[in-house]
Amino acid sequence: MSDTVLSIRGLERRYVTGDKTLTVLSGVDLDVSAGEIVGLVGPSGSGKSSLLHAAGLLEHPDAGRISILGQDCSDLADRPRTHVRLSTIGFVYQFHHLLQEFSALDNVALPQMILGASRKAARDRAATLLGELGLADRIEHQPAQMSGGEQQRVAIARALANNPRLLLADEPTGNLDPATSAAVFDNLYGLARKQGVACVIATHNLELARHMDRILAMKDGQLEPRGPGDLAA
Repeated sequence: MSDTVLSIRGLERRYVTGDKTLTVLSGVDLDVSAGEIVGLVGPSGSGKSSLLHAAGLLEHPDAGRISILGQDCSDLADRPRTHVRLSTIGFVYQFHHLLQEFSALDNVALPQMILGASRKAARDRAATLLGELGLADRIEHQPAQMSGGEQQRVAIARALANNPRLLLADEPTGNLDPATSAAVFDNLYGLARKQGVACVIATHNLELARHMDRILAMKDGQLEPRGPGDLAA
């Protein structure tokens, strides 16, 4: 059986403003396997976020097919799309989007409870994940009591809480200083690798991209392979 987690074929995405049409994805093909960490690079506006939103079933593309674990998700209705997102896909964004009134522990436990886990089981797993990310002594803190790097590590734990098979990260270290960015990336990379998750990580940080298994650049609506030496300093 194939270990392909995400398979995209012929993906197209266009945005219409007045009498102008902007094409950001033009027949994109992509396969990502279990345990593979793929870096997605390219300038702002090149289509990286559009690709991630479509792959995560957050937006409907204008054309093309998206399969996750062999299931064609392109034409799913809203309720099954939501179930696939919750049970199969984890998301990490540039802004952590934590619930400010909840502790770190409950921010990570909540997605599990929505999927049906008991409160105890969800909080136990949340504590384990946060501990693996070096936050064992911060689990009862609310986001406002934590640093930016700590909050982003909570967001990583939340993204991995439901044991997703696919992790999509959009500039996950974009708001952090270089040292914190490297530490948070190491956390994300290590935990995703440990869980065998297929990852697509969009980033402007070319130094971090060099450490990924494969690098793809968005150019003229298409994906082009890049080697570590192809990335400008």
